[in-house]
Amino acid sequence: MIRARIRAAECPPAMTTDDARTTTPAPAPPLRCAVIGVGRMGRHHARIYAQGPGTVLTGVVDRSDENARRITEEWGGTVLPSIEALIAHGVDAVTIATPTVAHRDAAEPLLAAGVSCLIEKPLAPDAATAAAIAAAAARSRAVLQVGHIVRYDPVMRAIRAVGNLNPRFIEMDRISPMTFRSIDVGVVLDMMIHDLDLLLMLTGQEPEEVSANAVSVLGEAEDVCNARLTFPPDADGIRCVANVTASRLALKTERKIRIISEDAYCSADFVARKGTLIRKTANAAQLAALRERLRACEDLSATNYLDLIAVENLEIANAEPLRLQIDDFLDAVRTGRRPQVDAEAGSAAVRTAERIVESARRNGMRMV
Repeated sequence: MIRARIRAAECPPAMTTDDARTTTPAPAPPLRCAVIGVGRMGRHHARIYAQGPGTVLTGVVDRSDENARRITEEWGGTVLPSIEALIAHGVDAVTIATPTVAHRDAAEPLLAAGVSCLIEKPLAPDAATAAAIAAAAARSRAVLQVGHIVRYDPVMRAIRAVGNLNPRFIEMDRISPMTFRSIDVGVVLDMMIHDLDLLLMLTGQEPEEVSANAVSVLGEAEDVCNARLTFPPDADGIRCVANVTASRLALKTERKIRIISEDAYCSADFVARKGTLIRKTANAAQLAALRERLRACEDLSATNYLDLIAVENLEIANAEPLRLQIDDFLDAVRTGRRPQVDAEAGSAAVRTAERIVESARRNGMRMV
């Protein structure tokens, strides 16, 4: 009898149907994440992987053992000597934050092993290499996302929340003093690439015509560039035109965008984290009254135009763009959905950048 009681205590009763319905499923194991290249950007990826719920920083690969050790001492993980060692160690998702020219060599073995990759922008140094990485992603069951982080900037998210602006003219400025990083590529692939990605997102297509001028000062690659892009006509036969300027030799830092459409005007400053919106519909009565006064030849020289229109301030959230980007990447890894900025989007930005540099060379770009 005593033995029977002991066996009954050791073997719990069978689970009933009601018990099965109320049982909480076991949580999914954390994603094993790693960073290849823990320089200026890569170290922040490591921090977020280490801090994030549902992720663990499992490995770091960097050509500097000192940099790699510093990151693992702060955030955990293992210093690994190579990508092959990382794959053997075990990893689910990787940020590639190496110099652009090394992206393909890092991405192809990872994708072939089924490891999802977030590749820092630009995807590649040229369109042919971008196409090769995109092909490797297509062959793989893994996710490939390109790190066009400005899409996740709260300022840009506020602009997109306005809805389809149907732009007719877009002006973008991205200038700053030289930081001496990403000098393996010119300013078009280093800085302007951010705005090119935004342009392709806002218009939904690549440009029909490209004309550019650029100046090289510190090396053979361009340091200052201005480009004019004309996009294919929309359903109404109207083409959007964009004017984009990038400089890494400026005396100050500016990140600005202006979007003009038939229905609205939107202006935003990414550095000041603010933006304004003027809607045609919200000012219809004021504009009609103003037109009547102009037709009547009324003297309006003392009138303040800004007093006549209703201006909305964009609602800009307080969030870290990199964290939003990584959260989006990890969700794509977990669900298998297509990432917001996939290999094709990254390739399109590189193709457009390549066309701009080619146009600048045709127009006489030369070293100063």
